[in-house]
Amino acid sequence: MRINTLQDIREKWDGIYQERDGQAPGSADRVLLENAHLLPSGGEALEIACGLGANALLLARHGLHTRAWDISPVAIGQLRAVADGAGLDNLRAEAVDVMGHPPAPRSYDVIVISHFLERDLAPAIMAALKDGGLLFYQTFTRTRVSDGGPRNEAFRLADNELLELFAPLKVLVYREEGAAGDVTRGFRDEALLVAQKVS
Repeated sequence: MRINTLQDIREKWDGIYQERDGQAPGSADRVLLENAHLLPSGGEALEIACGLGANALLLARHGLHTRAWDISPVAIGQLRAVADGAGLDNLRAEAVDVMGHPPAPRSYDVIVISHFLERDLAPAIMAALKDGGLLFYQTFTRTRVSDGGPRNEAFRLADNELLELFAPLKVLVYREEGAAGDVTRGFRDEALLVAQKVS
């Protein structure tokens, strides 16, 4: 049983996004920015736990029919306003509890997730990819060199866990530098994965 109810979680994130009202969505996450050349030229895309939707906006601008889901209606309202202002008719933002309503099987050519970790959702995410579909995933790791990210270790990946969670997929890109070498440089505190569903 979860400690927080769905309503508690929604209210928490609504409060966070109300404080950010009027702020730009910011930049897309590194996993998507650095690997956008792997995106298909068309198709269906989904961003899960989209927040203000920087990744979803990139997907829509790339020409993908994009859905953006978040538990916070406040965040979704702000994203809709940005998408409308940019004339992105191919972006549909929706308030969705993804744990209660996971994506349907074989629905998406691209799924993007960043800074969200629900391990039990991994099988549904893989099932939701069409054959040849791509998963772009980036989130926090337990091995870290700074204080950023969630304090609760349950919301952080163990070493190489992202690879294990999505082992049935073909790995195209993986990066997790941990605390090796010069920790003032490189990609730290997080792991990123781009992987493909092959038949």
